[in-house]
Amino acid sequence: MGQMSATLTDSAVAPALSNAALVRRLFGLTWRYRLHCLRVLGIQLVLLTLGIFGLSFTGLGIDYIKHRIEHVPLGANKLHLVLPETWAPLQVLGLLAGCILTFAIARAVLNYVYAVSVNRLVQQRLVVDLRAEVHDKLQRLSFRFFDAHSTGSIITRVTSDAQSVRMFVDQVLIQSVIMIISLTVYVVYMASLHPGLTVACLATTPVLWALSAWHTRRTQPEYALNRNLVEKMVQILAESIQGVAVTKGFGREAESRAQFDTANQACYDQQRGIFWRLSLFTPVVGFLTRVNMMVLLGYGGWLVAQGQLPFGTGLVVFAGLLEQFSGQINNVATIVNSVQQSLIGARRVFEILDAPVEVKNAPDAVRRPKLAGTVKFENVSFAYDGADAVVRDIDLEVQPGQCIAILGATGSGKSVLMSLVPRFFDPTAGRVLIDGLDARQIHLDDLRRNIGLVFQESFLFSNTISANIAFGHPEATPAQIEKAARIAAAHDFIMALPQGYSTILGESGSTLSGGQRQRLAIARAVLLEPAILLLDDPTAAIDSETEHEIFEALDRAMAGRTTFIVAHRLSTLRRADFIIVLENGRIVQRGTHDQLMRQPGPYLHVANLQLVDNRELQSAKLEENSA
Repeated sequence: MGQMSATLTDSAVAPALSNAALVRRLFGLTWRYRLHCLRVLGIQLVLLTLGIFGLSFTGLGIDYIKHRIEHVPLGANKLHLVLPETWAPLQVLGLLAGCILTFAIARAVLNYVYAVSVNRLVQQRLVVDLRAEVHDKLQRLSFRFFDAHSTGSIITRVTSDAQSVRMFVDQVLIQSVIMIISLTVYVVYMASLHPGLTVACLATTPVLWALSAWHTRRTQPEYALNRNLVEKMVQILAESIQGVAVTKGFGREAESRAQFDTANQACYDQQRGIFWRLSLFTPVVGFLTRVNMMVLLGYGGWLVAQGQLPFGTGLVVFAGLLEQFSGQINNVATIVNSVQQSLIGARRVFEILDAPVEVKNAPDAVRRPKLAGTVKFENVSFAYDGADAVVRDIDLEVQPGQCIAILGATGSGKSVLMSLVPRFFDPTAGRVLIDGLDARQIHLDDLRRNIGLVFQESFLFSNTISANIAFGHPEATPAQIEKAARIAAAHDFIMALPQGYSTILGESGSTLSGGQRQRLAIARAVLLEPAILLLDDPTAAIDSETEHEIFEALDRAMAGRTTFIVAHRLSTLRRADFIIVLENGRIVQRGTHDQLMRQPGPYLHVANLQLVDNRELQSAKLEENSA
């Protein structure tokens, strides 16, 4: 509800996943798109094959040239290709060049197909589906989760953190599988050319893997800290935009800029440390792979000179394979970097997906499209986890058509009590009955569509006025929308706008006055034709004249409906059929206005304070008029 807040509780947050469990979850997520992944890997296998064929044909061409010039015997090659001796040299070389060109063209086409396939998999399928799944889960989570996480945190998780899952699939999982397959093929092929040379050239590989493991352990905490710093910066940015009027009103623009600059600089400084480590790690990996090439030139050249290795199909092909091997090894730095970022972001996404849905339909939930509106609290208590009860031992029954006002100091449990009716929370003890049924047994859609809500500061969407009124009933006809607007005394000011009901509102309805926003909120609630109305101090933030206009609309809206209204003003309290007074979550007084005015207690105290204030206000006006 409007003023409700909750302490941060563990029940609103999913348990943190270990890295092993997180990787299993990511593999499970990827398994949904296994056909797309297999297609991508299949393309890479073809590319790998074409690359090896291109190298082999290049080596064969070099050996053929050496054979024709130096009359060196043309030995067997790994592809078991036999070049026709009856052909002219230019014909043979033309054939080999044509094959190499064909392989190159095929590789270019397949690289394009690969890029498109990966984009379709991770951008158009996985990320879109994942964001939709996260948003769907957010719609089903209770207020407890949103109290435990800032707006900036949630937005970051749905946007950039979802991209981290894409990074795992694209830059970690797929690239790792490609790297493993490629390295295996390269090693096997090189070993078939010369096992000893293969061992010598790859001697630095264990050092590289050890270095990668060390780098991973060092950078993982840094990436986690980076996410938190970015989240904090986004939160400061969001608050500075939302509170721009307050900032300007108090002349705090310089302080706001300084606060954001500090958070932004903290992100920069922390990222610089990560990039420094990565910048050091990458050239070290590159240096180790160059050492392999030095070994090849020394040892491999000696083997060629001794006649133990062909020059073209041996040393040249081996050099090409080693170059490809080194290229894949160089990807280790990118993969290691991506692993850290993707695991940190994925963990934050799964925290949303794994968060418990505290309020949901019972397996045997009954459908009640239309409710009469009887509401009964039977010994109801509610407490947040690990905290004292916010409301306790509430026994209350409201008949259809009755209006009950709720009075109490801040923190007395007023909004929480009303939140139990539409099941924003469920009682921790007792039960709430609607038309004699436990609210937990009524299907949530039916329950909430029978309840109209008007908050202290009602939220309006950046859409047309018509769409805002029809938010809870999108199928409503223009006539139904207009009828609801007339009941809420909103029709006249709507028609005075340039586009009438088609007028598009600014963010949160900022282009309207407070009274106009409240009347649209009332129209939105009335359009549902609800059996129950919940009004959370709807006139607290408006002036007396606007309050009078709002209550004219509310009187029409409340007619024939069970109404709960949180109120502090006597003008509102007098309109109720009876009143309850809350203190520390308990009902300490109940009765009509006249009855409570005859009883010593909190109600009489509040009423007397307002009467004194009203008399002083009237005296001041008389003095002003007489002057």
